[in-house]
Amino acid sequence: MNSSVASNRDNPLRDSAQYVKGVGPARFELLRRLGIETIGDLLFNFPRAYEDLTDCRRIADLTADVVQTVAGEVVEIEGRTTRTGKQVLSVVLSDGSGVVEGVWFNQPFMARRFRYGMRVAFSGKPRRQNGYWQIANPRVQLLDSDYEDDPRGVLPVYSLTEGLHADQMRRIQRFAVETYVQFVPEILPEELRRRHGFLDAPTAIRTMHLPESMAAVEQARRRLVYEEFLILQVGLALRRRDVRDIRKAPRFPITRTIDERIRRLFPFQLTRDQNRAIVQICRDMASDKPMQRLLQADVGAGKTAVAVYALLLTVAHGYQAALMAPTEVLARQHWRTLSHYLAHSRVRRLLLTGGLKPRERKAALGEIRMGQVDLVVGTQALIQEDVEFAKLGLVVIDEQHRFGVAQRERFRRLGEDPHYLVMTATPIPRTVALTVFGDLDVSVIKEMPPGRLPVVTRLVPEEKRAKLWEYLVKQVGKGRQAYIVCPLVEGTEGQDAKAAEQTYEELRTGPLQGLRLGLLHGRMDDQAKDAVMNRFRAGEVQVLVTTTVVEVGVDVPNATLMVIEQADRFGLSQLHQLRGRISRGTVAGECYLFAHGASEEARARLKLFVRTRDGFALAEADAQQRGLGEFFGTRQHGLGELRLGNIVRDADLLQMAREDAFALVSADPGLAQPQHQALRRAVLERYGQTLELAEIG
Repeated sequence: MNSSVASNRDNPLRDSAQYVKGVGPARFELLRRLGIETIGDLLFNFPRAYEDLTDCRRIADLTADVVQTVAGEVVEIEGRTTRTGKQVLSVVLSDGSGVVEGVWFNQPFMARRFRYGMRVAFSGKPRRQNGYWQIANPRVQLLDSDYEDDPRGVLPVYSLTEGLHADQMRRIQRFAVETYVQFVPEILPEELRRRHGFLDAPTAIRTMHLPESMAAVEQARRRLVYEEFLILQVGLALRRRDVRDIRKAPRFPITRTIDERIRRLFPFQLTRDQNRAIVQICRDMASDKPMQRLLQADVGAGKTAVAVYALLLTVAHGYQAALMAPTEVLARQHWRTLSHYLAHSRVRRLLLTGGLKPRERKAALGEIRMGQVDLVVGTQALIQEDVEFAKLGLVVIDEQHRFGVAQRERFRRLGEDPHYLVMTATPIPRTVALTVFGDLDVSVIKEMPPGRLPVVTRLVPEEKRAKLWEYLVKQVGKGRQAYIVCPLVEGTEGQDAKAAEQTYEELRTGPLQGLRLGLLHGRMDDQAKDAVMNRFRAGEVQVLVTTTVVEVGVDVPNATLMVIEQADRFGLSQLHQLRGRISRGTVAGECYLFAHGASEEARARLKLFVRTRDGFALAEADAQQRGLGEFFGTRQHGLGELRLGNIVRDADLLQMAREDAFALVSADPGLAQPQHQALRRAVLERYGQTLELAEIG
């Protein structure tokens, strides 16, 4: 063994992958491009797919266009050049029941692999050609003389990079597994492994790389996915325990007087779902354990009113409350909503955003620090180093998936531990909620307020574009307003802005000429955004050409028309958010989608959107099609990527791991028992910093 490997006998998995047989300095640089640095990285570099070569048949029993494997003796080797100059190599096998021809194009070097009489297996999709079977570019196995006539196997397929071939990668992986898999520690407690009938870790990893069947692959994959989920869920359980059992928050009990005083401020009756959420929130806030609750609502279901109730309950007890939004546009929307509700109250409130002038900001921070402000609305400016609250009792974070997991914790520096209410109008599939918001209790609002009209949604063929613009001009002429949402451009926000500017010019000088158009995109400064939105709100702008900056929170009741360009570029949940902007008033909204050139799969997705109004059903479909990383952007959360797990496909394992994790942490809160030490180390290594788990370190 190389001296470097020998020097790390306790944990050779941390050694450089350069020292694995078949690697060396040059190939190590290629592995690094794939994110592989250590021997451990190699072991956990699982195949991205498998070629199942276990369907072995006699040549006489072959069927067309299905991957099969045949074994036979080489009876013919011929190279020829076609009239077009293409070089063709033909190798014919016979197994006594028939013959099959393997054909390679422009690969004359392949001839050196074969000789007459040698035993070979071909794998691939056979086709009938001139009365006999032919396989183009078959996978070749050279068989030993004592090998059975029906070779079997499942071939792992790894991600590659330029200069690294599939066979080379398989050899490297095989040697790494056979030499080092014995050093992989067992993280799962024996009791859990036995209860669920899981393989041990080294066997599971070996099977993933060197499987005998696809059934064996699935058995190994489920064991490793469960481990991945268990590590995450134990981290979430520890974080939740830390909040519930260690930290203390102020108590805010609800009384009939406070309840009546708050409800008097709402110009409407709350729905049953809203009242149920308020009961849950009040129960949390009456405790000295910090509330950690996710309030999720379908678009337009009224989550803001519930949040306002919690904010005012805090203020009623003499504490300060903060409401943080991801964008200045949304922060100002909340500010207007609160100002409307609190027009006749004595609640002292303040808007804190990044757009304040230095002198204004200094004055605002002084008022917050001295306790002269009860309620602060703002953007990320609320968690800057110089912000200091006198008595912070509640933090409401809107659209938390846009911030990231760790930012909730930053409020701890601003005083004693406050209560937290995280809210989102993006309906979240249950599996996503268990993963991203797994340390939170969940309240759901699905019921729409009385009188809320559904949006009519239609997918418009490109040939009817001109007619739609004519219809839009007519409707705007009757006093309605419209959004034109520009396509989501892969890449930077600047490209989105450019697409919006181009669409704005084409419409202003073309089909919408004569209407008053406005332009809104993320590259505009806050003052310009506010100016456009104020003009749109006042009706001075009739048609707003915009990017997805209007996706959440923009509330203009008279804007009841929406056209979404290249709708196939958006996820279902994002389309649902956009559609939610035009169901805010007393007139039914109309949403029109263009998707010229979209694939059949994308069109099927859009048809589902057209016929489905339930945001939670769309969110489930979105998560199934695009996965967690796409749904929210996992890295944004700090949770990293899952190696093998898929939260939709593996929902049963996720639920199993969650139940086991929370039971385990309840029984052994610090993971101090000897059988939990390996799991404890794995949790701290993977999520210790992200989930602020230093307390168990």
